[in-house]
Amino acid sequence: MTLNKTLPGRTMIKRLVRKLERFEPVPPNERAFLKAAIARVAEYDPGEYFVNEGDSPAESCLVVEGFAARIKTLPNGVRQIMAIHIPGDFCDLHSFALKRMDHGIAALSRCKIAKVPHAKLTEITERLPRLTRALWWDLAIDAAILREWMVGAGRRSAYHQIAHLLCEMLLRLRSVGLVEDNTYAFPLTQAELGDAFGLSTVHVNRTLQALRREHLLISKGRAVTIPNAKALATAAGFDPTYLGLSDVL
Repeated sequence: MTLNKTLPGRTMIKRLVRKLERFEPVPPNERAFLKAAIARVAEYDPGEYFVNEGDSPAESCLVVEGFAARIKTLPNGVRQIMAIHIPGDFCDLHSFALKRMDHGIAALSRCKIAKVPHAKLTEITERLPRLTRALWWDLAIDAAILREWMVGAGRRSAYHQIAHLLCEMLLRLRSVGLVEDNTYAFPLTQAELGDAFGLSTVHVNRTLQALRREHLLISKGRAVTIPNAKALATAAGFDPTYLGLSDVL
């Protein structure tokens, strides 16, 4: 971990505000409060944990740059990725209400993470009811994504799970301004996709190959392009309602 204080407050909350304004406008005074609430910014390398299972955090973590994941590690060392977080996401807003974390949060790529003390979140709930409602809405969307992942784990094939995730990431990243011509960063390794869906890397690889053969996916390095989003959504059985977006594929 390295500390970084070079980013202006406006830059650090830009994607969060853009996301919250899907719920309702965030006026200047609330933006100013969010900027001032950030105590520090830290950078993390891929694989580095910034919240550990069993921690009792005094602050919540906002992704400014990069991708992060919620991870549960079983006693035998097997990992389950339970969520992927992108710029503009609070990874652990719920830690404000919890005494101990029942999972960890780690960087999937090089990350910049803004730390917001829980004391500042308390001030928001006491002084800024509209912003409180927006953050509550954000938590509700986070829970809806988890429910959709649970459905995928229980009822979708490997093909449908991965195709569904590619649709989800396209819309989530587009909503915070990180998609260009249906191309977006996707730093997850095949092993990490396996940890998200309970699949072997061989099975993940075969599934990605199938999506490429069907011209539903183009991958290059740590980025993917979706050449026909509607066709991918049809193949995945994807319904974006759970994301709270008016946007469609």
